[in-house]
Amino acid sequence: MNNKVKSTIQGLPLLVKYLLILGVVAFISLLFPNNIKFKYEFQEGQSWRYEDLIAPFDFAIRKTDAEIQGAIDQINTDFSPYYEMDLSVIRQQKNRFIAAFDKQVAEQSEGGGFVEVMQEPEKYKAFGIQLLDRYFNAGIIAKEHPYNDKDIDFVLNIIKGNTEYRQTLQNILTQEKAFNLVTDSLPYTRQLKEPEFILPLIENAFVPNLKYSESLTKRFKNEQISSIATTQGRVKKGDLIIPRDGIVTQEIYQTLISYKAQYETQVSQNKTHLAVFGGYFLLTSLIIGVLLLYLRLEASEVMEKFNKLLFILMWIMLYSYLVYVVESFEDISAWLIPFCIVPIVIKSFYNDRIALFIHITIVLIASLLSSLGYEFTFLQILAGIVAVLTSKETKWSTFFLSIFYILLTFALGYLGLSLIKEGNISTVDWSSYGWLFMSVLLTLLAYPLIPLLERVFGFTSSIRLLELSDLNRPLLKKLSLEAPGTLQHSLQVANLAEAAATKIGADHLLVKVGALYHDIGKTLQPLSYIENQNGQNPHDKMTAKESAKVIIDHVTEGILLAKKYRLPKVLVDFIATHHGTTRVEYFYRTFLKNNPDKEINLADFCYPGPKPQTKEQTILMLADSIEAASKSLKDPTVEEISDLVDKLIAFKITHEQLTESALSFEELEECRGVFKQLLKSILHVRIEYPEEA
Repeated sequence: MNNKVKSTIQGLPLLVKYLLILGVVAFISLLFPNNIKFKYEFQEGQSWRYEDLIAPFDFAIRKTDAEIQGAIDQINTDFSPYYEMDLSVIRQQKNRFIAAFDKQVAEQSEGGGFVEVMQEPEKYKAFGIQLLDRYFNAGIIAKEHPYNDKDIDFVLNIIKGNTEYRQTLQNILTQEKAFNLVTDSLPYTRQLKEPEFILPLIENAFVPNLKYSESLTKRFKNEQISSIATTQGRVKKGDLIIPRDGIVTQEIYQTLISYKAQYETQVSQNKTHLAVFGGYFLLTSLIIGVLLLYLRLEASEVMEKFNKLLFILMWIMLYSYLVYVVESFEDISAWLIPFCIVPIVIKSFYNDRIALFIHITIVLIASLLSSLGYEFTFLQILAGIVAVLTSKETKWSTFFLSIFYILLTFALGYLGLSLIKEGNISTVDWSSYGWLFMSVLLTLLAYPLIPLLERVFGFTSSIRLLELSDLNRPLLKKLSLEAPGTLQHSLQVANLAEAAATKIGADHLLVKVGALYHDIGKTLQPLSYIENQNGQNPHDKMTAKESAKVIIDHVTEGILLAKKYRLPKVLVDFIATHHGTTRVEYFYRTFLKNNPDKEINLADFCYPGPKPQTKEQTILMLADSIEAASKSLKDPTVEEISDLVDKLIAFKITHEQLTESALSFEELEECRGVFKQLLKSILHVRIEYPEEA
């Protein structure tokens, strides 16, 4: 039962990884369009690279977007808006006029005057009502209205009850214009002898009764726009659209665009969306599968650690979704997306090859989602290569230089592609340079992203390592004050390890910093170690077992100290593995000598380990042992140094300390040569010249 549970628990991370990978592939596949992808790539002005294209079905040739937009603009310019005549305004104003008229007649009868009005008031009242009817029925518009800036010949559509008629702005009255017409004509009317009686009553009667109808205007305008003819001619089944090597003229280009639209619509109706999804799923699986195969073969630790795998897949998902979102906006170009952030950031945690491989993977998937064609794929891969080759995030100056090189690559690459496509520099789409420039500016985000991501995912970047290599850092300062001899030893080990790592292409900065911190545990009892002693040896008062414990404790105490000061785990691993599981040989043999009849517990004299696993950890173990042992040589010769190095390396191999190491035998031999060469310089070995005869 216990074994079954244990097996299940061990298998769980593997299952989670596979589910994660499957989820990423499915998510990306869902971002792709569910219609059939057109199988030809073409550009206006370029030659047709395929066989003769024969129309497989009838289709209409669409007008260009510019032509359709021109027709829409013309409708927007010339369209006659709709106004509704409010009949209730007429009734309301007539009632007000009658009330005001009766009131004025009553007041006038008391004061005298206006003899004819007093004799025939109904005649004057009827004339006023007739006057109001005449002008209100013609329509009165507000002085300020939506089309006030149009010419006098601009036509309005007027809805009066159930009837509709058209009228120019010239013939439509405003309040001011209606009143002026009344005041100009009323004094000369022959029907009334005393027209001035009703003039003040008419003055305030004219109010707008034509109101702009936004709903009607919008509805009828949309009807006109929807009735615009979007096609111009037809291509019949069997017609030759374009021959092989023919030039894609403007007319043929529009025919091809129309064919593409009809093809994607008509063929998609005969195909299932599931088949299209399956195709994209297969392609996405293939691209990501090749990446994972590469990581399995060349960087197995990425596949083994869940956080590292999640970190890689996160970039693929993020950029796929970014391309999907950007492609949904017509006014934003995918050139804006800063793909070069990926290789710059990943390079700071992994090597150049992994960074480039992941960048290419992302660009390949993005190319399937983007509508920019092969130019997009070509330029993004080329810029990614430049980013990998030039980016050194440890210095701002080199980082900005890398950004400049990326910008230069985009600028020259896009110009070259445009000249091939257009054949004339005057027709280059310069607006794309704005998107490319913004993309390069966004690439600057790579630098501040590095420390953020290393904390989120538990990584250690080169920037962080450089910070930790400063001898003024708290732990190194503590080491220099409390165990100065150990610090000097650590510096020498760092030099040896860094040189060996550089020789075999390992992470030289990582092993250097690991060497600086590998003996920090000695700060707890610095005088127990020979490099810090000044005459007295505390071990003279200890038993061999006690002495062994003190020596071994510098590893365990160093680990605790590193965690207390929050050193990255990768540096803690150097402390734990730099002695592997070797014995404290001197005190082990002393115990055997002094206690021949006593049973010995080997665990009391062995370091807890584990054994070194990475190349860097192995190099540090060898460099540490070799540097410490070299101090015992007095005026060594070249042969003595060589024998010492060979003996110590053989000892580690014999005691199975390299069995879990990623270091190959070929790399071990290269490190051996570096150690011997550097020790000659460190120990000031003089070359012996032959005596002169």
